[in-house]
Amino acid sequence: MSTTTQGQVDSRVGIEDIRDAARGMEGVAVRTELRRIEAFSDQAGYPVYLKLENQQPSGAFKLRGAWTAVRRLPEARRQAGVITYSSGNHGQAVAFAAARLKVRAVIVMPETVPAAKMEGVKRWGGEVVLAGTTSEDRLARAREIVAAEGLTVIPPFDHPDVIAGQGTVGLEIVEDLPELSHVVVPVGGGGLAAGVTTAVKALRPEARVSAVEPHGSCAYAAALEAGKPVRLDATASVADGLLPLEVGRLTFEYMRPHVRSVLVSDTDIVNATQWLLREAAIVAEPSGATTTAAFQSGVLDIDGPTVLVVSGGNIDVTSIPTLRAVA
Repeated sequence: MSTTTQGQVDSRVGIEDIRDAARGMEGVAVRTELRRIEAFSDQAGYPVYLKLENQQPSGAFKLRGAWTAVRRLPEARRQAGVITYSSGNHGQAVAFAAARLKVRAVIVMPETVPAAKMEGVKRWGGEVVLAGTTSEDRLARAREIVAAEGLTVIPPFDHPDVIAGQGTVGLEIVEDLPELSHVVVPVGGGGLAAGVTTAVKALRPEARVSAVEPHGSCAYAAALEAGKPVRLDATASVADGLLPLEVGRLTFEYMRPHVRSVLVSDTDIVNATQWLLREAAIVAEPSGATTTAAFQSGVLDIDGPTVLVVSGGNIDVTSIPTLRAVA
């Protein structure tokens, strides 16, 4: 983040913030593979690649934003410990970052959290607190702990440092594929989509960005229709990492001018998750397979080199063959 002449923090994220985030995560996050998928390329008539964020040490792209946000905290606040509210991957990423920086991390997770994601948090030394089933339940419990223990909240998506960190995905894509025409990302709260959009539009303005969300959890589509973030009554999908009731207010500002919403069914998500494992030996959780689902279901307009971001792979691989649609 930059500072204004009045000394106030400027919440706008630019390409230099993203480059700073990239420098700051050297030796922590990995530069993930951009893998060309020949079957998709033959079908589309243009090169189609997967950006494999399941290769991160914590299993998902969330490491980029979590590390950036924790690293940029003033030392005194960082040493007091951090807390977040997460359905899984962001919690694992905060726990990982805190472990590397030798500070305490408390992760408030839903009572329905998959065992693999809870164990991931514990593996990195995070303290797990379970609270309800919605993001509001988790946020309320996190606030109670903050008030009692003085920890610093690391939000899952709606924060400039988180957006800057996630933007390094887009930075790497454009650096590795300068002729990029279209990048497709999953969207839940919008941190990844906002960061990728900022990087891509700064370096490759003519490239398009599409954000994929399940029919049963389409907070971004609802926000586009309303012209502002709106709260959904409920969300349901096999893609458990894409279930916020509302897209972020800051992330929406970044996405709205440039990013279209693409909807996919749970059945398509399940099929894509299983296809990635069976045909490409890629372990992707359903949230990470939504972009493949969008391609396979024919809802993407492919007119040039395209990248589908596989956002994470935190799933018990033995459960993939028996996945079932929720919505």
